Amino acid sequence: MANRRAVVTGASSGIGEAAVRALRASGWDVVGVARRADRLAALEADTGAVAFAADLTADADVEALTAFLAESGPLHALVHVAGGARGTDRVEDGRVDDWQWMFEANVLSAQRLVAALLPQLRRAAASDGHADTLFVTSTAATTAYAGGAGYNAAKAGEAMLAHALRLELNGEPIRVVEIAPGMVYTPEFTLNRLGGDSVAAERVYEGVENPLTADDVADVIAYALNAPGHVNLDLVTMRPVAQSAQHLLARGPLRTRGSGEL
Repeated sequence: MANRRAVVTGASSGIGEAAVRALRASGWDVVGVARRADRLAALEADTGAVAFAADLTADADVEALTAFLAESGPLHALVHVAGGARGTDRVEDGRVDDWQWMFEANVLSAQRLVAALLPQLRRAAASDGHADTLFVTSTAATTAYAGGAGYNAAKAGEAMLAHALRLELNGEPIRVVEIAPGMVYTPEFTLNRLGGDSVAAERVYEGVENPLTADDVADVIAYALNAPGHVNLDLVTMRPVAQSAQHLLARGPLRTRGSGEL
């Protein structure tokens, strides 16, 4: 059997870029998708992944991606990382434009891709044993926090899409995996959310010992896709040790109770 092939969205930075690298390192053929063609070209040159520039909130771009994938070989996995957050406003102060963008980027892009690519995934599953859909959501999908309602709602919507899809695909050899990270050190994500305020973006991570990295999440993505075909990781929740819950974050060195300075 030829190498398995995955399409990874959000591939120009952060978790998406790291996922492309992790899958390539474990032998996958990969098509990396994002809006920024220049960054994708650099990733293509560095990893051998195939770059495809597309805006997943645009029907025409999704149609072009679908046609390209159909013409260029079988598709065994959809890894949907693209998304994002805008703003930290209270519900009463929220900007409708920001909320609409978050729903488009996190939920409707996932629906567009599933609807477009499921026929190709089914063909690959029929010929090669199984196929995969994997969604990177967030702990924000399950735990609300002040100033996060728009992102909470968008990621909860994406998570519910994955849960419903798993039920709808019951009986087919197609896995539906959800990876839900907590705090991940992805400065670009935070910078975009905070409107370009670099000082506020760095303050988010200030004093936190070893937040998750994009590579940490990518390792789990690769593990999920490389696991035996009958093993489905329905939901993996990841947090750094310093983050016991969405609202409980330790800032400063981690040390056992009662231990003095060494």
